[in-house]
Formats: sequence, C-alpha cells, structure tokens
Amino acid sequence: MSASHALNVNTLEGLLDSLAGQSLIVLGDVFLDEYVVGWAERLSREAPVPVLEFRARRRVPGGGANPAMNAAALGAKASQIGVVGDDSEAASVRDLLAGAGVDVSGLITDPSRPTITKTRIVAEGEQRFPQQLARVDRGSREPLTEAMQARVIAEIRRLASDKKAAAILCSDYRAGLITQAVADAVRDVAADHRLLLTADTQGELDKYGGFGLVKCNRAEAEAFLGRRLASDDDVAQAMNELSEQLDIGTVLITRGAQGVSVGVRGPDGGCTHIPAANVSEVYDVTGAGDTVIAVATLALMAGADP
Repeated sequence: MSASHALNVNTLEGLLDSLAGQSLIVLGDVFLDEYVVGWAERLSREAPVPVLEFRARRRVPGGGANPAMNAAALGAKASQIGVVGDDSEAASVRDLLAGAGVDVSGLITDPSRPTITKTRIVAEGEQRFPQQLARVDRGSREPLTEAMQARVIAEIRRLASDKKAAAILCSDYRAGLITQAVADAVRDVAADHRLLLTADTQGELDKYGGFGLVKCNRAEAEAFLGRRLASDDDVAQAMNELSEQLDIGTVLITRGAQGVSVGVRGPDGGCTHIPAANVSEVYDVTGAGDTVIAVATLALMAGADP
C-alpha cells in the first residue's frame, strides 16, 4: 500500500467515526417493507408456481424511512417526517423507527390514506441466494391534500426551529408527499436556518433546484435529459448540465455495475468516477440508493469534500 493510499484509508476511517452524532431531518415517503419467507420444495398442482413452506415474516421501515434507519445505524440522530395511515402498518412503522432510535414525532396520520406497504414473497431453497418471487403493493400515490401539505410544512419548520439538525434529506419516492409546494417550503426553511439540503429524486430533478446535493440513477438522468448516457464522458457532461441548469452544488449519479459518478459545480469542481467495489455478489439492490444518499449526506455534514 502506498503512503497516499494509507492516508486516504485513515482519513476515511476518521470520517466514518465523525458521522456519529450528526443530526438531520429526513423528509420522505414512508413505507412498510414486509418480507414473507418460505422454503421452496415443490411445484403447485394448481399452477406452475413453487409452493413455499412458511419460515418467517419480518417487517422493516422502507422507502423514505430507510435513509433515517441508515443514519441511525451509523450513530447519527435522525428525525423522520412523513405521512402514514391510521392502521396497524403505521403502528409497526412507528415502533420500528423508534426502536432504531429515530425521532418519530414528525410522522403525521392521514386516516384517508393507508400506510404504503410492500409485501415481498421470498423463496429460500437450494439456490445460493433467496429469490424474490413476487411483490404486492398497497397504498395511494395521490398528492397530499393542501391541508395535509400544510401540516407537513409545519413539521419541517418545527423540527428545523429546534436548531438541532444541520441538514434536511428529501427521500422522494414519488408517492405524493413531496409536492412542489413542500419542496419550495424545504428550500425556504433551509435558507432561514442555514441547513444543508440533499435529495434522492427518483428522477424529478427539477423539483430540487438549489439543493446542495442531488442524487439520481443513470436511467433517471437519461429520462430527464432525453438521451442515453453510455460513457463516462456522457455522464460527466450530464452532471455539468444538471448542476448548471438547476443550480445544484453536487450531482451524484449511481450507475449500477459501473459504480458512482460525482460532479461538483464550480471552478474547483469537476467529475469523479468511482468504480463498483464488487459486482459479483449482489443479489438484492433494495435500499441501495437510500444508503448512498444517507451516507453522502452525513459525510458532507461531517465536513467531507464531495
């Protein structure tokens, strides 16, 4: 190992330690992810599908709650803002988040909407990794009513006024929570309290103009720009366009097996392509983007260079 490499490793280890203790607000479409796991032993006589012998059922906070879970796992203090239904799934989400150390005082109950729940049917067997056979989604993706948007904005202002958080992370799963009005309010609150703004956009990049860090994947960037991004140069040009057009400090594009590209606006910026460390053992990408935005946000809060 070269001296410069050793220095980088030490710097990263020190940075990882400094992620603990950071405090942020996570605004996102809160889901309940449910996994029903069974052992696949035979095919059904009724249809060409496997019959699963039930083994386990587990529930975890998903969607826009996953970045808060990741932040809490790294020792940070996360406050979750979102909308859930008046149902047992909402109770599970609250209990699971609170059990992980996430502040759930910003979760708002809307009796007219069920808590978004994604049930994944997973088969275990002789194969090396569990296999997801099907997913059943329940919930509404309609935009929030104006009254509910006002309640969300009030929670953003309340938590920001506590002066404990240094950033607001928007995890937009396009399930109706982060409307243009809510996004505009986030910008105003962040300006008033000098908070870092980051977002995982699911492709609606224009909603997040003026943010410090905006993340999307390659397909979302291609759809927004209307062209393919086949090479590193294509991605670098795209990040430059996005940062200039939308006034974004740092654009982060995840590219699957090709890794991650980071573009920083300004004369001292530029583009960095980071290859994937391991592409051979990945069998479930659920939550990968949530992990990226959570860690990137905490790193910037801790003073890391983008």
